[in-house]
Amino acid sequence: MEYMTTKEAVKKWNISERRIRQLLNESRIEGAIKIGNSWNIPIDADKPIDKRSTSIGNIKFGINDDYFERVEKLLIEYRTKMNESSNSVKSLQNAINLEWTYNSNGIEGNTLTLRETQVVLEGITIGGKTLKEHLEVINHDKAILLLEDIVKDKEPISEWNIKCIHGLILREIDDKNAGKYREENVIIKGAKHIPPNHLIVHELMEKLIINYGSWKKYHPIIRASLLHGELVKIHPFIDGNGRVSRLVMNLSLMNSGYLPVIIKKDTRLEYYNVLDKAHTTGDYTEFIKLINDLEIEMLSKYLELL
Repeated sequence: MEYMTTKEAVKKWNISERRIRQLLNESRIEGAIKIGNSWNIPIDADKPIDKRSTSIGNIKFGINDDYFERVEKLLIEYRTKMNESSNSVKSLQNAINLEWTYNSNGIEGNTLTLRETQVVLEGITIGGKTLKEHLEVINHDKAILLLEDIVKDKEPISEWNIKCIHGLILREIDDKNAGKYREENVIIKGAKHIPPNHLIVHELMEKLIINYGSWKKYHPIIRASLLHGELVKIHPFIDGNGRVSRLVMNLSLMNSGYLPVIIKKDTRLEYYNVLDKAHTTGDYTEFIKLINDLEIEMLSKYLELL
């Protein structure tokens, strides 16, 4: 019998090598033989049928792991080239954090420009801008630093650290509600989705964290996207839900070794539309694709420098 390697199977079946190895380990490719660390696959073996679920309860997405082949190749290249001590990389990280803060606050209505955001972080007050806008910048920057600490300490995502992130976002803006779940019902302006009754927010957040733990079998970008979408769908806080959801999504990506993504202020309409579609139909396909594209964009930025 003639055999082919996993790399040859990749070309023949147009499936990622990562997925083929997973199928081999699950004994899903008939006749495959492992010799040492290498696999020999029968040359006439049928292409395996993808039986992975693309639905979770009321959540669905028409995407499987093969879709992420490009982003995974970029991630491998990034990890190979990355040098933590590089001054240019540190400079890029600072610029990314600035852009992240500017865009995330801008989506929620903050009127500070990118340059003004930078000046505020340098400790300078901008005339004609509100105290709240200044605090939003300072608080979001501190929240990013908290995320970096959580990643370094390898802490799992929990209700506690989500509340801590929110506590920073509303610090000195609304100390009464900072870090606390809402105690009243809310409506999201311009969205078809109506957040759940405040009386079941605690229960829904507990379920979300449990569900997030069960999503480990899915690609990290799928998992992070679902966490963002389901968190903002619950709308657990009286204010700051968008910023917290984007931060927590990036925390999930960073915990999985990916880079944080930036949803641009100028694309907020598309962002809102795909989120609302996910919330009203349960279909997260377009939202996951959006986050994947943003991850590719971020990895490409770093690779250009490296």
